[in-house]
Formats: sequence, C-alpha cells, structure tokens
Amino acid sequence: MSQVPGRSWQEVVDMQQEKSGVPEGLWMRCSACEAMVYRKQVAMNLWVCPECDHHYRIDARQRITQLCDPDSFEPKWTDITPTDPLKFEDLKPYKQRLKDESSKVDHPDAILAGTGYIKGRRIVLAALDPNFMMGSMGSVVGEVLTCAIEHARERDWPLIIVSCSGGARMQESALSLMQMAKTSAALARLDDDGGLFISVLTDPTTGGVTASFAMLGDVIIAEPKALIGFAGPRVIANTVRQELPPGFQRAEFLVEKGFVDRIVERRNLRSEISRIIDYAGK
Repeated sequence: MSQVPGRSWQEVVDMQQEKSGVPEGLWMRCSACEAMVYRKQVAMNLWVCPECDHHYRIDARQRITQLCDPDSFEPKWTDITPTDPLKFEDLKPYKQRLKDESSKVDHPDAILAGTGYIKGRRIVLAALDPNFMMGSMGSVVGEVLTCAIEHARERDWPLIIVSCSGGARMQESALSLMQMAKTSAALARLDDDGGLFISVLTDPTTGGVTASFAMLGDVIIAEPKALIGFAGPRVIANTVRQELPPGFQRAEFLVEKGFVDRIVERRNLRSEISRIIDYAGK
C-alpha cells in the first residue's frame, strides 16, 4: 500500500477500508513493525502487537482492568481536583486546558488510584494516564499518590504504581516540582515501616517522575522497550556532545546497568506482581 502525501498510515488504511466496504477501524497498522493487524486481536492481546510484541500505551482505566481481579478495584481520592493558582497561560489558559483534557478521561486528572486485588492479594494501586496531558505530574497527581502511599502504609498493603509520564507539569511550575519531594518523603515513611512498593515503568517514564517516585521501588519492573530517563536522548547527546550507545534509555539497556530489576511483558505482569508480593510475605 503506497503512502498518500499528507496522510498518516492509519488514515490511508481507513480510506482503503471505506472503499472496499470494510468497516472503518477494523484493521490497524502497527506503529513499530508496520504490519497490518486486526484491531480486535490487538485489544484481546492487551494492546500488544501480535506480530512484533510492541507494547502500545494504554490509559489508566485499561491498565487497572488488566491488572486487578474482575470487579475488585475501588477508586479513591477522586474528589481531589486541579486548580490554577498561578493563572498560567501558554497556547491556551491552563484552566481551559484542564477542562479539555478531563473530557478525554473519566477522572479529574492524570491519575487513577484506589484499592483492589491482584490474584487474590490485596493491594493499593495507582496508574498514571497518558491521555491526560501525557500523564504529567501536577499537584493533584502528587496528592493522590501521597494519599495512596499513606493508605498502603497504614494498612501494610503492597503498593503498586504504574508510571507513564512526560514528567512534572510545567503549567504548575514549582508546585509540580514540589510533588517530587512530597511523594519521595511519603515513600521513605513507607520504607521505614517495612512496606512493599512495586514500581512498574511503561513507555514513557521520564522527567520528574523518573527523578522521584518511579525509581524508588523495592522492585522496579519495566515493560519491554519502554523509554525511561530524565532528559530526552537528543538533549543528552547535545549536552555531552557524544554519540549515545544503542538502546540508550530503553528498558533493556537499564536492566544491564542495574537501574531496572526486570523486564516483564504485559501478559505476565499480574503473575509477576503476585509472586513478588508472596515472596515479600505481604
């Protein structure tokens, strides 16, 4: 299939399907291997390409549904909503941006957290949502995470945080940077009390999220080929003025360097997390 100038592969695919009478969106082209795959098959495969094992980004609701036992998740802290204390404005007012972003998801900010079960093990689970300002960490994300950490500490339940984020939210300036210290301090209290924190890193986990809670897990798991780092590869290359090694900042590279404990495919995450909980005696 030839590429049409000015159109993406998926738009071309949809055009061809419409011409042939095939329902639009039935097939999709993998963004990694460019194979034509049946969209429903990808969804049934937990949004992992059946041809090349590419792990697509998924939202917080999908992540929680995949990890938790059916109907066991109870959302909490959903009444914590964002404000605009700095009256920030870039291409649009921050207040309007928040309104536009919240219309894409079913929660007020870039996080969904609560309690549930994973293979019968009681847990506290929080997941960042890339569909809300690329999972960026603002005051609400920091507060909800802190509440989740304290909830796990008080009850001695395992804590799982799934990160998918571009980092600290620039529209909240120093307020977003303060969340790095806030969440890290809460995790220090959890650690002092002997709690278990499993950090799951997905593509991408970058910026202030990487520089704080995401890398503080007792066990750090990453999905295959996830981009993990503080600054982007191009920024680092331009700063050090050196060619970066192959696979730099990918999960496989970080496992070799000891920053990540193990790489786990999405279909095995539930089993791996439950094994870690049992091993830790929680």
